[in-house]
Amino acid sequence: MELEPDDWLIRRIDEPTQAKNFKGEVIHFDHYYRVYRANGEAIKYCKFQQIERLAQVLKVPVESLPIIDQ
Repeated sequence: MELEPDDWLIRRIDEPTQAKNFKGEVIHFDHYYRVYRANGEAIKYCKFQQIERLAQVLKVPVESLPIIDQ
């Protein structure tokens, strides 16, 4: 993400998804978030089920993330 321009945005996608945690457990989610460039192209490996964790990694409050609905 640090190599991307600052005009990226996050879309909430209301489709079920799942992820395996570090304990090997499969966790189900009813939605996920994907990060896109300003031109609408998805940024590779930028899919998140928990927006709070993305905010934590970026060291910003969730409220400041540019999230739009699908």
